[in-house]
Amino acid sequence: MRILLIYKSKTGFTEKYANWLAEELECDMEKISHIQKLDFNNYDLVIFGSRIHAGRIDGLSKIKKLNLGKKLIIFATGATPKETNSIMEVWKSNLTEEERKIIKYFYVPAGLNYEKMGFLDKTMMKMASIMLEKKNNKSKEEIGMQNSIKKSYDISSKERLKPLIEYIKSL
Repeated sequence: MRILLIYKSKTGFTEKYANWLAEELECDMEKISHIQKLDFNNYDLVIFGSRIHAGRIDGLSKIKKLNLGKKLIIFATGATPKETNSIMEVWKSNLTEEERKIIKYFYVPAGLNYEKMGFLDKTMMKMASIMLEKKNNKSKEEIGMQNSIKKSYDISSKERLKPLIEYIKSL
């Protein structure tokens, strides 16, 4: 099976996962910025990976517009250590109900890298931190988020790709 992995990475986490996947699956890999030159007819499966940013999967709308007619698998990286209700809401807001039935999707915890973030992203994170700090009666999820956005960290690992790799190898 010929596999193409397309990725979009801002702070390096998605690129790291894409490299690990491409190595494990022995597939072709391209940045999303190069998709115009690709011949999708050469591939049986397309994997798209990107970060979750402000509730959106960065670049997904561009991939969805391609109407590949192929099997599409999506992985999204984020700062949340595990798939939570907020991650499930991201899937619901980025994929229609019909798409969620057809497209297989995976969340892959990665981390935060303030050093590679732009000014706007840093400002958004700081504002979120301040809002959470001031909030009374925080849920467990909000407390976890507040603690997780204080500083840079990396929780990425090849092990976190195991469900995605096993799914692809089962096809």
